[in-house]
Amino acid sequence: MLTLSGITVRLGGHTILDGASSTLVPGSRVGLIGRNGAGKSTLMKVIAGEIESDAGTVDMRRGASLGYLAQDVPAGSDTPLERVLAADEERTRLLEEEATAATNQRIGDIHERLQAIDAYSAPARAARILAGLGFDEVAQGQTVDSFSGGWRMRIALAALLFSRPDILLLDEPSNYLDLEAALWLESFLKAYQGTLLVISHERDLLNSVCDHILHLQGGAVTLYRGNYDSWERQLRERLGQIEAMRARQERQRAKLMAYVDRWRYKAHTARQAQSRLKALQRMEPVAAAIEDSTLQFDFPDPDTLRPPMILLDDASVGYAAGQPVLAGLQLRIDPDERIAFLGRNGNGKTTLARLLSGRLDVMSGSITSASRLRVGYFAQHQVEELDPDETPLVHMTRLMPDAAPRFVRAQLGRFGFSGDKVALPVRQLSGGERARLALALITRDAPHLIILDEPTNHLDIEARESLVQALSGYSGAVIMISHDRHLVELSADRLVLVADGKATDFAGNLDDYRNLVLGRDSGSTVPRSRRKDERRRAAAERERTRELRKAVDKAESEVNELTRSRNEIDRILFDPSTHEGTTVTELMTRRRKIERALEKAETRWIEASTTLETATRS
Repeated sequence: MLTLSGITVRLGGHTILDGASSTLVPGSRVGLIGRNGAGKSTLMKVIAGEIESDAGTVDMRRGASLGYLAQDVPAGSDTPLERVLAADEERTRLLEEEATAATNQRIGDIHERLQAIDAYSAPARAARILAGLGFDEVAQGQTVDSFSGGWRMRIALAALLFSRPDILLLDEPSNYLDLEAALWLESFLKAYQGTLLVISHERDLLNSVCDHILHLQGGAVTLYRGNYDSWERQLRERLGQIEAMRARQERQRAKLMAYVDRWRYKAHTARQAQSRLKALQRMEPVAAAIEDSTLQFDFPDPDTLRPPMILLDDASVGYAAGQPVLAGLQLRIDPDERIAFLGRNGNGKTTLARLLSGRLDVMSGSITSASRLRVGYFAQHQVEELDPDETPLVHMTRLMPDAAPRFVRAQLGRFGFSGDKVALPVRQLSGGERARLALALITRDAPHLIILDEPTNHLDIEARESLVQALSGYSGAVIMISHDRHLVELSADRLVLVADGKATDFAGNLDDYRNLVLGRDSGSTVPRSRRKDERRRAAAERERTRELRKAVDKAESEVNELTRSRNEIDRILFDPSTHEGTTVTELMTRRRKIERALEKAETRWIEASTTLETATRS
């Protein structure tokens, strides 16, 4: 049991929490939500004992352990696996004592306790948690100091999850994760046996994991049963009731006031009018149900481009003189694409995004872009690099030096910056406001392609919904890298998997990808003898379907060759100087023939693939 009683916190003369009270039953999984700045992290720090409240108490069941993910970045020369194992303090203490125990009786007691706490399977459990968060076997053996800050926070999260506290407190745990690790974490938390309190702006996590929602508003908290979608429905009903009450009260006030105005100066009715006037004065007004409307913003629409927008042909990309991160890239992007890049952090998603944005050159092969192509590229470092002493107006004016002031303000206004807001120093803006400013800056020239690399880290749920709406209304192309499954599901209609040095279209949907990720990371529990039998059966199956697979490969090669020929014509059409005597009409005629041949080749490929799939099932 976790009970909050009258928690009040004042910071800098402002009341952040005002008598917040609630009770969380053991085993409940609670999502703590509220607008940015409402005090969610403050309340969690009070529960964790990180800060003291000005009033109120936090009570827990006697003997219950509490785990909280602090924001301090871990450091040290130990390995991630060692750091995670050390999080089980009782196991560490018992193993140390075992080496120096004086009596056989004490050694026996230690062994019995180690068995009870499942200590001997601890290395395997720790390795599975680290693998789920993206650390392969090699990475698990490197030093903590060798990782970047984001990866070190993953180590801290792994250690906390491994320690299995009775009450687990998580503040935005997905911020340091890619989509794959976020999917694994969601699966882990669904199976967690203790009490969970999580601050998150990830709608899918709140829906999948939580059975209660604790809503923080106006310094107070209200506990709702159900997940996030259920909370939204309950809130709409509650707000509707409040609005109905307010409307009834306004009608009653108007009726009383009309009576007072009409009869207060008549001798025979003055007394009744005075009584109604007192009733008006005693009437407590019902507050408006919605204190502030959800932020809306939008992206400026670009002028049109002929497809394709970008072509990659056997392209390789990397850094400096090293080995390419990605090679053999065959990718076509059209002006109306909505693409999400999938794949573990470190597989090359950001590298590919930087290539497409023009920030990296190809190492080999080619990239061809439309001559008028404008690209807006958003990355987290742009938010962090905003000058804290300058205002949104100064930032935008510097990037639009030739624009009239009204156009500069209009671009800021698209993203919610108007009135006095444009003159506030960046240091006074919230994280979400800074992210919106960065989005406003990168779209100032109405780009044809917007590339978003983790755009939601500083956005609350309402702002994320606004981003989905803005992308829906935008007429250009979008490429996104995001761990927010809700954003990807609603905004992307094409998935590209970046893995093993390649970038290929992923044939399934996001649920298929989730199953792939969780199946790969869950670890094999199949006995070795059975795995050997399965390998023998797989080898026999490959032999049985060899000719069918050859037919599929041949059809696929024909499709790829025709696609390359079509792309070559498109590249020539991009640049008239390369026609070399061939007219546009001749090129277009050749292209139409290739398109017809490609359509037939694709039909053969589909038929061959279907035949192979049927044979594989039988």
